[in-house]
Amino acid sequence: VWQVNAHAVRELAAQAHAVGCMLVHYSSDYVFDGSGTQAWREEDAPHPLSVYGQSKLAGEQAIASQHDRAVVLRTSWVVGAHGGNFVKTMLRLAQERDHLSVVSDQHGAPTSASWLADLSTHLVRQAQRASKSFPYGLYHATASGATDWHAYACHVIERARAAGRPIRVAPEAIQPITSDQYHTAARRPLNSRLDTGLLQATFGWQPP
Repeated sequence: VWQVNAHAVRELAAQAHAVGCMLVHYSSDYVFDGSGTQAWREEDAPHPLSVYGQSKLAGEQAIASQHDRAVVLRTSWVVGAHGGNFVKTMLRLAQERDHLSVVSDQHGAPTSASWLADLSTHLVRQAQRASKSFPYGLYHATASGATDWHAYACHVIERARAAGRPIRVAPEAIQPITSDQYHTAARRPLNSRLDTGLLQATFGWQPP
């Protein structure tokens, strides 16, 4: 994880600086410790709980030290048509099991990978037009609002049930649990809300 998220990112930033090209990089809500209930802002001090979060923060710092023409987008809870993600896991389990237990005390904003791709394209095109006046830097980029994993799972499963998918688990059999009841090797932040005000004010880009 350090090779991918920190060392490789440092090399990418150094090479981008050497040839004078823009770099767009994606970071994570995991750079924060998840305390409180307020949405995290770009100027808030990071304090990662896990090795993953530490490596993502190191990648951000490597870019800042190597390249002044970079945009770093911190995002959260990414979901898309390709690859594995929470939605696909819940739909699979909902078709296989009679009961589900889903964490209800971690809060964040499910964010579309396709929206992030559209945003990235918009920023690159704007940077090409703006030349030296483009506001490079760190921005939070997630969907608006927030939910928790349990509410998110219930929403996804009920939408699938209404669409005629073969859902096995009953609505009342989707049990909310705390993070302490769901044991993972790495601690996860309880509050992954990210404030996107800077992104909106700078680029006029409204999150869905």
